[in-house]
Amino acid sequence: MRIISGEFRGKKLALPKDNNTRPLKDMVKESIFNLLDHSNKFQIKLENSCVLDLFSGSGSFGLECISRRSKIVYFFENYPKAIEVLKKNLLSLKDKKNYKIFNNDCIQFFNSKNKLDKRFDIVFLDPPYKELKINALVNQIIEKNILTNTGVIIIHRHKNDKLEISKKIKILDIRTYGVSKIIIAN
Repeated sequence: MRIISGEFRGKKLALPKDNNTRPLKDMVKESIFNLLDHSNKFQIKLENSCVLDLFSGSGSFGLECISRRSKIVYFFENYPKAIEVLKKNLLSLKDKKNYKIFNNDCIQFFNSKNKLDKRFDIVFLDPPYKELKINALVNQIIEKNILTNTGVIIIHRHKNDKLEISKKIKILDIRTYGVSKIIIAN
C-alpha cells in the first residue's frame, strides 16, 4: 500500500499485522480521488479541504489527502494496533502537523454531546463491512451540521451490501471496484 499522488507520492505505508482491519486498496483509493478531481458531479477541491476520516485504520485515505495538500485531516480510530500504525505513518511525513487523531469509537462520539470544531468538505466512512450503524452515523453527521454545503460523504462498503443509505443524504454516484462499493453523497 502506498500514497498515490501529491507531495508524498510513492511513499509506502505501514499496515497492521493482523486481520482486524481492512486496508483500502490502492486501486479503489485512486478511483475515488480521480472521481473527486475530475467529475463535474462534485464541487470539491482537495487542496485546502477539511477532511474527516472515520474508521481510519492505517490512515490510507487521510494520508492521501494530506499528500494532496488538504488543509487538515481528522482521523478517528479506536483499535489500538491500527492507531499505532496510523501514528507511525503520520510521523513518516516528517514535519506535517495538519492532522488530529481521535482515539474514539466514532459512532459513540457522534451519538454523545461531543462536537468537532470544524465543518468538513469530505467525510470518509470506511467501517468494517459487518458494521450496520452507518445510517445512524450519517444522520448524526447531517444533524450536527458537520458537512459543508458542497461537501461529500464517501462510504466504502462491500459490493454485495444491501444496506439502504439514509434518505437524509442525496446519492451522487455509486461505483463498484472489485469487491468494493463506493457511495458518494451529500
